[in-house]
Amino acid sequence: MSLPLLTAVTPQYESGLTAKLGTSGSVHVVRRCADLAELLGAVAAGIGRVAVVSADLRGLDGAAIRELVDRGVLVLGVHRPGDEAGERMLRRWAVAVVVPADVDQPTLDAALTELVSTADEPRLPSAREPRVDAAAATDGGPGERPSGPHGTAAEVDGEAPTPAGAPERGKVVVVWGPVGSPGRTTVAVNVAAELAEVDTPVMLVDLDTYGASVAQVLAVLDEAPGVAAAARAADQGTLARAALLRLAPEVAPGLRVLTGLPRPDRWPELREHAVQDVLAECADLVPLTVVDIGFCLEADEELSFDTTAPRRNGAALAALEAADEVVVVGSADPVALQRLVRGLDQLAEVTDVPTTVTVNRVRAGAVGKDPGRRVREALRRFAGVEDVVLVTEDRASIDAAVLEGRTLREARPGSPARTGLRELAARVGGHPLAPAGRRAGTRRAARV
Repeated sequence: MSLPLLTAVTPQYESGLTAKLGTSGSVHVVRRCADLAELLGAVAAGIGRVAVVSADLRGLDGAAIRELVDRGVLVLGVHRPGDEAGERMLRRWAVAVVVPADVDQPTLDAALTELVSTADEPRLPSAREPRVDAAAATDGGPGERPSGPHGTAAEVDGEAPTPAGAPERGKVVVVWGPVGSPGRTTVAVNVAAELAEVDTPVMLVDLDTYGASVAQVLAVLDEAPGVAAAARAADQGTLARAALLRLAPEVAPGLRVLTGLPRPDRWPELREHAVQDVLAECADLVPLTVVDIGFCLEADEELSFDTTAPRRNGAALAALEAADEVVVVGSADPVALQRLVRGLDQLAEVTDVPTTVTVNRVRAGAVGKDPGRRVREALRRFAGVEDVVLVTEDRASIDAAVLEGRTLREARPGSPARTGLRELAARVGGHPLAPAGRRAGTRRAARV
């Protein structure tokens, strides 16, 4: 059956390509769109089933390709003859079938036949699936990788070969807590720091769209937030490993940070699909990615009729979709514990991945004598949680570490709070940690 086809190709090649498409038995041209907006409007109206887009079409990005795919449209990518960068970009956007604009008729017919016959239910890879690197797709063929997914920054920069037995994808751990759970960022930062080593690097990503603060806690100040720049690069199809390393400075040996949004009103920059692509790239780069997200998990149901509208909580929901494990953070006082119990129910509606509950700021002044026992009993009774990691209150050490822009491991290695954080890190990492001690940290350079 011949499928209706829409074109959105730059004028230089539009006429010749459309003439060739008109002779194909697999498709028939129903509209020649002048720009991306007209193409998306036609697709939304249900006019076409196949779309031909050129890599240099003004405004074309990963979000537009995803919208086409989500609406059930088969996408054929076209690039200028000899434009390898354009071809790589289209493939990074998961356009499976790509041809040059001066393609001959038999090759074009074969490409259309492949597209129609093998992509009945097209979709983009999720953040849970390992993605084929663009260079591998063009140089080494599908499934081949030019270098190993994990290793030190120097190994990644140097494109070191994959070590034997290395995992295909790193682990993504999301740190979340309900509203009013102080210390979520402190937990995320210090868990990442405890697990980060030169030979086992960790990526710390700040996706809090309400109050990002990882950069401030670690004294890494930058007007250009790393996570927003990474999301833009993902949309443009240019988020390669080298780019990600440039955007994520190393703040301690083995610990890299993608800083968050400096202002909450910039949340539309973190689109869900871009966040998933960023986390997938992080998982390809390092063995462990720790993600700090905002408290709100509402799905913005009033926007459900418009699948392209950005959602304030989309970044958090996308991170939870990509997560292999969730660390749930609560605080040891009556109000926060009640919120934690309700938050666990809400979290269960969003994700079913394994969770580890940790209660921060455990102190007798808030819950009475023997605070650890009281907290455990409350969570066992009201939430059915049998296993809880407790972090002792040590405000003085936390304040000192934040003042210095360092982690507890660097600034206050003997802090009582570090005991619980190390226990949590050992669970997240899946292995016991080396004996506690001070590690020399690198100097944070404030970039403004």
